[in-house]
This record gives sequence, structure tokens and C-alpha cells, in this order.
Amino acid sequence: MVRSIGSLFARLTTSNRQPEPQPFAATSVSRVEDDASGKLNIPIANMNEEEQIGHRAIERGRHLARQGLWSQLSSEMRTTDKAGETYPLTELLAFGARSDVVLAVEHALSGGAEIADYDLLCGISELEGEMNDHPDDPMIGLVVARAHIDLAWAWRGNVPEAKLPKLHLSRCTAHFDRAAAILKKCREQASNSPAIAAADCALLAGHRTDEVRTGYKFEKLIELDPYNHRHMRALGTHLLPRWFGSYETLENLALRVAASTQAIWGAGGYTWVQFDAIAHDDEACARVDVEYFLDGLRDIVTRRPNQDMINLLAAYCAITLKNQMGRHAEADEVRQQICDAADWLIRDHLTELHPLIWAHAANGFDDSLRINSAERFAAGGHRDALRAIGNLFRDELLSGTSVTFTPSGLQFKNN
Repeated sequence: MVRSIGSLFARLTTSNRQPEPQPFAATSVSRVEDDASGKLNIPIANMNEEEQIGHRAIERGRHLARQGLWSQLSSEMRTTDKAGETYPLTELLAFGARSDVVLAVEHALSGGAEIADYDLLCGISELEGEMNDHPDDPMIGLVVARAHIDLAWAWRGNVPEAKLPKLHLSRCTAHFDRAAAILKKCREQASNSPAIAAADCALLAGHRTDEVRTGYKFEKLIELDPYNHRHMRALGTHLLPRWFGSYETLENLALRVAASTQAIWGAGGYTWVQFDAIAHDDEACARVDVEYFLDGLRDIVTRRPNQDMINLLAAYCAITLKNQMGRHAEADEVRQQICDAADWLIRDHLTELHPLIWAHAANGFDDSLRINSAERFAAGGHRDALRAIGNLFRDELLSGTSVTFTPSGLQFKNN
């Protein structure tokens, strides 16, 4: 299996590989305007803690799959698949293990060239073979189910459903159906697995269901893995009327999640459920309890004051929501109050810049976004962040005061 998947991926992707991104300098200096005599100095993180952990987990999963060490992979996935993990290590190991298969098919489908069914199906067939060799192992089943979900989206693409070729639609449906069948058995074998519950929620986009069941699935996942804010964010998005819910259901479940995760996040559970929903939907934004949302924002910072989190929240307020201004008057009133939180987040808590987070914020945290060059993508986030932070300190900089971010707080120096 290892040789055929590896060679397939190499053959399909050799001509399109991107160079490794170069590290950023330790510090960056930016002028807000040409006539500004003050300088903005802030350390730039080459790769933040979350990115480092994620990269190592993905590479570990890829290595174990390529070496055929599936029992070892399963063991490591079971070890990390428990509540209290800050990072979704099990899901990242599973992503690495299936990445050669998925990336090969994605590349083939995006190339537009004629390609045989063998090239599209041999990788997933061999993953199925590994699963058949380990019939009672839900972790290996999880890898295969997740691969089918990824392949379903590869066939689905970004084309409107009405314009999707029949072959693509049928393949997409078949992969989702196969993933659902595999996950059913996985749930029976490991009913308390956060990673399997997360995969079950990932099926929702391919298997339309009613909002009650959507909420039930996510609430179960959040109960199993309450430290992972990504689940709460995904719940909010899925509860928008354009997907499976309603504004009333969104608000009610946000309040329920806040109550169930109070000991971990304070009011932050409400904020996380509303986080992406109000960024994507004007009416949801207009309806949100903005005071409670801001209380949750403060509780998140109190409980998770690391720089990954501060960059995420600051970029969300200063970039993501700011970019939505001007479309809906009532929503703009709410957005402005949340955008104003960027001031205290940056002044009181930011000590270093994580460009990739700001780049994702500028793109609305779009999970389907294709990044051709990580270096250029991060450079865009770097520029956006310096512009936003520079605007915050515009008066100081125009008066000739230099602003320097340090681990112990801001330093101001008159030139």
C-alpha cells in the first residue's frame, strides 16, 4: 500500500509543488503614513505553537501510514482521543495518515486532464484494505471515513450544485454514503470518542438533516471535547438558516453551550457558538446579545491568554468583522461594539504577531480556501495586521512616538 499511494501522489503532484515558505524576520517595523515619524515594532512569530503542534502531528500520521505502521498509528490516536486536549491531535494524525490519498485525488481532479478511475480509486481502495485487516479498530475506520468525506468534497468542488456534472455528483454522494456506513460502526465500537463524534458532525454537510439532530450531534461532541472551541464555532455556522437551523435555535443552543461549558470557558461558550455565525450572517449579527458576547470574549482571554488565542480574537475583531461593515445598519451597530474590543485586546494582551492567523481572519476563516503559497498568504496577513495595529496607534505614531511590543507589555518612546 505505502509504495503505490506514495508513488501516485508523487506522480500527480511533482510538477505543482510549492517551495517551502521562508521564515519571517524576528521583528518588523512599519510606518502608518509617510509623514509619521514614529515606528511600530512588533515581534513576528515564524510559526505559532498551534501550527508547530499541528505540523508535527500531521507529519507523524503521514509517516506511520507510509511505513505501514497502522497499529502504532491507532495506538497513538487512541491515546490522544480524550477530553482535555487543547489541540485536536487525533484528527491531525488521521489527516496525515490519509493525506497522500486525498491530495493525489484533489490534484488529479483540479488538473482537468484525463485520468483513469484506477488512479482515483486505488488509494482509497488500499485504505479500505487496511481497515478490513483491522475490522475491530475504530481509529483506522476513522481514517478511512475521513478520507471518504475529503474525497466527497473533492468531487463536489465549488461549483453550484445545479451545474455539477452527474459523475461528480454521484461520486460525491457515494463517498459520503460510504463514510456514513463506516462511521456507524465506529460509533458502536467507540461511543465516547471525540474524534469519531467530530467526524460524525462533518458528515452533516453531505447528509442533510433537521436542526434538532444537528444540535444533538454537536452538543454530544462538545460534551466529549469541551476544551476545543472549534466544535462550538462549527455548531454556530451549521445552525444558520442557510444550513440546518434558525436564528432562534442558534441563540438557544449558544446559551445552552455556555451553561454546559461554564466551568471551562465562563461565558465564552456563547461567544464561540456565535463567533463565525455572526461573521457570516448579518441578521445573526444584528440579533446577538452583544453584551454577553463581550463578556464571553473577556472570559476566553482570562482562561486562555496565550498568544495564539490573543491573535485569533484580535484579528477577528480588527479584520473579520471590520470587513463586514456597511451591509446592514443594525448589524453594524453590533459589529462596531465588538470591533472596539480590538483596542484592549491589542493594547493589553498582544505581545507578538502571528501572520497566518491574521491572513485567515482577512478571508473570513474560510476552511475551503485554497492557498497556493503559504509565504504569500502569511505576508498578506502580516500587512493587514500591521495596518490594523498601526491605525490603532495612529495618534502616537503621527506625533513621533515609537510603539514597541514586548513580552512585558507596550513600550512608548518619543523620537
